[in-house]
Amino acid sequence: MKCLAKRLKIIEDTLKTVSDNVGHYEELKKNDQYIIWAEDGAAGRLAGNNAVLNQAIQGTIDYFTRQDEDPAVDAIQDALKKAGIPSFLNSVQYEHETGYIHYEWVFEVS
Repeated sequence: MKCLAKRLKIIEDTLKTVSDNVGHYEELKKNDQYIIWAEDGAAGRLAGNNAVLNQAIQGTIDYFTRQDEDPAVDAIQDALKKAGIPSFLNSVQYEHETGYIHYEWVFEVS
C-alpha cells in the first residue's frame, strides 16, 4: 500500500493544472480566486490476513471565487475527471460576509 502522501499528491498536481493558487488546509494567497484542499479521513478499506490491504482516502476541495459563472469551476471538474479522481460537487454557497461564492467537492483516492 502506497504511503498517504504519495496517494494524495495527485490531488494537488491535478488542481495545479487549473490554478497555481492551491493550498493544502489553508489558502496559499487569498485573492479573488483560490483553491484549498484537504484530506478528511478514510472512505473505506480492504482488509485481509489481519491487515489493511488498501484504503480509500476522502477529502474536500474548496474553490472560492467572486466571479459569477466562473469558468474555473468547470475546469476543476474536468481536471478531476481527466485524472480519474472520483468526485462530486457537494455544495455551492454564497458567503455574504466575504462576497465569495464557495464551491465544495468531495474526492476519493486510493
